Amino acid sequence: MVGNGNRALSGAVIAVAGAGGPAGRATLLRLAEAGATVVGSDNDPERLAEAVDAARYASGGATVTGEKVDLLDLQSTRDWAAHIEKEYGRVDGLVHLVGGWRGSETFTKTSLSDWSVLEKLLIRTVQHTSLAFHEALQRSDRGRYLLISAAGASKPTAGNAAYSAAKAAAEAWTLAMADYFRKAGKAEGAEGPTSAAAILVVKALVHDAMRAERPNAKFAGFTDVKDLAEAIAGVWDKPAAEVNGNRLWLTEKP
Repeated sequence: MVGNGNRALSGAVIAVAGAGGPAGRATLLRLAEAGATVVGSDNDPERLAEAVDAARYASGGATVTGEKVDLLDLQSTRDWAAHIEKEYGRVDGLVHLVGGWRGSETFTKTSLSDWSVLEKLLIRTVQHTSLAFHEALQRSDRGRYLLISAAGASKPTAGNAAYSAAKAAAEAWTLAMADYFRKAGKAEGAEGPTSAAAILVVKALVHDAMRAERPNAKFAGFTDVKDLAEAIAGVWDKPAAEVNGNRLWLTEKP
């Protein structure tokens, strides 16, 4: 893992989709501390601006910017990727933190309207970011596409059918991208992939505000957003072949 204050990502340019939430805020800060230029997007401009300002201030004035991007529109997402590469000359990472949850008391009470929402948030945004960024990431000497997923994708519960199915689909899509990187590396004569797509798996995320609201809660098995951000930064410490196409578990496997 990258130690606090380490500049191991100096010169890297990393995009963070869904940067305005608690996990996004922690990730912007951690990547900036590691020396990266960080470009965030979120559908809430006010929340994004607060996250960007906080990361800039806490990291000592690192280059952290934000842009409102409609990730449900493929061309808008492609334009975002092209703008980043034109502005900074490279793209070394896309961290996909776009989230959302819908559930039900039982399987029989599952509402397919939940699927309609989750399919857009959890699958369509992955499709669009991966298609928009894959060529730039392959051109990088340390390209990484990171999907944050949930343990429920591997072991769904009755009340989380729509959520777990959407997460599983997003994982499958990301693993297909990993196969692209594997084949592209071979085509370029490399022994293995030079860029990587990987999945970081959590049970659920927790942050300071949640603990303050529920001081007696245990949050057993949850991953703190700061630990998630540390794990995200640490992926760049590992060779592409070591992480490409793999699920990196931050919680106990089900």
